[in-house]
Amino acid sequence: MAGSGVAALGVKKERAAQYKGRMTLAVAMTCLVAAVGGAIFGYDIGISGGVTSMDPFLEKFFPVVFRRKNSGRQNNYCKYDNQGLAAFTSSLYIAGLVATLAASPVTRNYGRRASIVCGGVSFLIGATLNAAAVNLAMLILGRIMLGVGIGFGNQAVPLYLSEMAPAHLRGGLNMMFQLATTLGIFTANLINYGTQNIKPWGWRLSLGLAAVPALLMTVGGLFLPETPNSLIERGRVEEGRRVLERIRGTADVDAEFTDMVEASELANTIEHPFRNILERRNRPQLAMAVCMPAFQILTGINSILFYAPVLFQSMGFGGNASLYSSVLTGAVLFSSTLISIGTVDRLGRRKLLISGGIQMVVCQVIVAVILGVKFGTDKQLSRSFSIAVVAVICLFVLAFGWSWGPLGWTVPSEIFALETRSAGQSITVAVNLLFTFAIAQAFLSLLCAFKFGIFLFFAGWITVMTVFVYFFLPETKGVPIEEMVLLWRKHWFWKKVMPDMPLEDGWGAADDAAPANSNRK
Repeated sequence: MAGSGVAALGVKKERAAQYKGRMTLAVAMTCLVAAVGGAIFGYDIGISGGVTSMDPFLEKFFPVVFRRKNSGRQNNYCKYDNQGLAAFTSSLYIAGLVATLAASPVTRNYGRRASIVCGGVSFLIGATLNAAAVNLAMLILGRIMLGVGIGFGNQAVPLYLSEMAPAHLRGGLNMMFQLATTLGIFTANLINYGTQNIKPWGWRLSLGLAAVPALLMTVGGLFLPETPNSLIERGRVEEGRRVLERIRGTADVDAEFTDMVEASELANTIEHPFRNILERRNRPQLAMAVCMPAFQILTGINSILFYAPVLFQSMGFGGNASLYSSVLTGAVLFSSTLISIGTVDRLGRRKLLISGGIQMVVCQVIVAVILGVKFGTDKQLSRSFSIAVVAVICLFVLAFGWSWGPLGWTVPSEIFALETRSAGQSITVAVNLLFTFAIAQAFLSLLCAFKFGIFLFFAGWITVMTVFVYFFLPETKGVPIEEMVLLWRKHWFWKKVMPDMPLEDGWGAADDAAPANSNRK
């Protein structure tokens, strides 16, 4: 078929100024329920670090680490260097990577709700296995099931939030996912602080309580309305319009509805979204789907969140003090996300990402200098320098919480056209989990090898990502999700990458016609 058939499809012009609607109770409630998926993700990040510092847990599953930790003769940087212990943390993320690729066709063909429910059920199974674990194999299997839950939940929830939110509030509402994630991390740290004194089974309570948000996510997912974008894409056009009118609080939704219908017309011609996403017209979005989640992890934040108690113990803090410090960092992360929610739709994505990146670089360098000068393989930090390290790490976490933390998820979830949205979000989650797995598996060994230089390693990456945002990320504030494709054609760099095409002509392009038609019957 000729390329003109595809050229007639897709969003053809900007209608953002004609969008009507307001923040409704229906949107607020559905976003709150959906965001519970973020709470489970955060809980699983936060809980593992505390549990792996508990002696009863180490003695049962990792006796070598337990003996090394309590021997008093081991290098401070290397006492927790154990690949089995790292595998306990990182197995969740490699399982999530595989699961999110499987979640893409489920999300596209059966709706966002279906993936949310699948994620909740997997979380329930994983929490049960972890709480009842009697050997390492059962423990790892539970972590793998939690990973499957993360793969489905993280694939569907950000998409759900982006599609339900009005364009002018999308940034703040999408960040409900990250806010819930930070709340999950903070809650996990508090629970670990309490259960460390419940011996010998406190760790079981810490791991098993993941079932509570998992149950909320599963039950809530059954009652959530499907997004109008997904309904229209799957041919339920009138139902999609009814849902759109309900969540916008008005019957005057013609402009937004037209954008969704035009986007779905193109989406329904695409049989292979993962193949389609490689075409020239999708290069900018693909670059962001890879770079944004990779950079988010390369800030080093997960190293602090996974291993905060272990990291602080390595720096000479006592067991209680290390868990207390990790509770503090969790509280800072949660509160800083509120700052981002309140400013992202006013200041925009770029300003937050760049300012946060600069602050994080400064903090990483300061921590590296303090540890390099005042801490070594056989000496402890003084009280004053210990307080200084925690304070600077909190400033680092604060910067992450208003910038790369929420926006590392928000930006990729809002930039894809409907026909590649599920595939694009799967790539985002897969890259995030791949880098999370790599850092989780390697961090304890890197800490042992690099010592204080680990913080300089991450500072270098934050510098790279801040420069990347400055030059290559256009501002997406206030741009309707179905018109986002038009934004790339105005950017100084990406307009050179994308095929030539007048804005009003939609998607078609002579040099892109063949690949586009290769996905059609």
